[in-house]
Amino acid sequence: MTKKGEEANIKAKSRSSKFLKDIGIYAIGNIGSKIITFMMVPMYTYFVHDTSDFGYYDLCLTVCLLLMPFVTVQLRDGAFRFLLDCDDENQRQRIVTFVSHTMVTTIAVSGIIALLMAMFTNIGYLGYAFGLLIAMSLQEVYSQVFRGLRNNRAFVTVGILSALGIGVFSIWFVAGLGWGIKGIFMANIFARVLALVLVESRVRLITRHTHWGLNAGKVGRDILRYTLPLLPGSLCWWLTGSSDRLFITHYLGLDDNGVYAVAIRFTGIIYTLAIIFYQAWQETAILQYNSPDRDRFFSKMFNSYIFLLALILVGYVFLLKVNYGWLVADEYSESLKYIYPLGLSAVVFALAAFFDMGYQCAKDTPRTLPAIILAAIVNVALNFALIKPLGVYGVIITQLVTYLVLFTYRWHDMKRYFILKIDKRTAVPILMMLLSIVPFYFNDNKMVDIAFMVAAIALMAWMCRHELREQIVAKITKTAHSTK
Repeated sequence: MTKKGEEANIKAKSRSSKFLKDIGIYAIGNIGSKIITFMMVPMYTYFVHDTSDFGYYDLCLTVCLLLMPFVTVQLRDGAFRFLLDCDDENQRQRIVTFVSHTMVTTIAVSGIIALLMAMFTNIGYLGYAFGLLIAMSLQEVYSQVFRGLRNNRAFVTVGILSALGIGVFSIWFVAGLGWGIKGIFMANIFARVLALVLVESRVRLITRHTHWGLNAGKVGRDILRYTLPLLPGSLCWWLTGSSDRLFITHYLGLDDNGVYAVAIRFTGIIYTLAIIFYQAWQETAILQYNSPDRDRFFSKMFNSYIFLLALILVGYVFLLKVNYGWLVADEYSESLKYIYPLGLSAVVFALAAFFDMGYQCAKDTPRTLPAIILAAIVNVALNFALIKPLGVYGVIITQLVTYLVLFTYRWHDMKRYFILKIDKRTAVPILMMLLSIVPFYFNDNKMVDIAFMVAAIALMAWMCRHELREQIVAKITKTAHSTK
């Protein structure tokens, strides 16, 4: 091997090692927090007996997700992107100061609007929903500020403390005091704010970088040019990913929405694992975008990602299926039948999100709009067409088709930023994900489910790239040794 080839291999291994290290860091926060959230679902189903109540909370959460990008002006994306590129301390102060100024303004405006709504409408739990919106917005933005300032430990700690707080406060308010969905609201609000305050009191990154008298006009305009095109995109994202609750509530009722919400909570694990990859990949892709072997490196990551998603989907849904009977109350057991197609939708969504890096690396965010607008139109049209004849399945089919449209569009559009080469072996995980539908729906024997799951995972692990297996095993072995 030539010296140039050896240097390329060393560089590739270094990037892969850093990427796996980043995945480990983000996994600690995301998986730990999601496990706690996951454990709350059975408790909620046992103590919130009325499925319509849980459906109403899920509806409020959906509306909060719609409004959050407008309250934050998408600063969660802008703060991270601009801080990651910044090596000048004074410029960092200007960025964080602009973020803080903007958040104070948008929260004040949101508070006035909420007060007017309370005076002239009679919306249930409006005050709690507003509190949840603000708590979520603050956590999202300032967690990304921590991350952009290269303090991943603070970023991870906020997520873990928030989840722990939600767990503790939920047990106290919901199980102990019997406050129902009011307790769920309060647990989420208190936990998120408290986690952010505790971490900031320790690291003092926000207070140290915020100077209220500092002129941040120029960098603020640059950030807004990056984030404002994301706002209509966020609305379309909401239409494609969250409006399903509104359709279910309107056409089928809050009871069905409550059952569907439980299924979504469980498949949220897959989204969380995809987010872990996305966060690690986001940082790696931006830093490696201008490298000479970018296309080769990006292709390797994408092929590996397909294998990892397939392993996660098949393993998780079958483990969930064989344990579902004791995980949820009988009123919510119907949600099991929605798990697999929702999990498959999550996989397609994760693959489509991979391509989002092209726009972020090139700071070409306006180009995100056409694909998202198209996906939103497809989503709304199919929901109207399918929900009446097919019920909840109509919503799930709509979601899957929407993400396939988004994936296809971005697959072609990404060629302006990078070219991906697909490994023929990726046909194996794709085929296994499709074939797994049969035993999931048409088999009731738990042993058969377990045997199929083990065989499918073994086949995919054997077919994946040797380098990927080596890196994962090395990472696991290193982690195990470090904990001894």
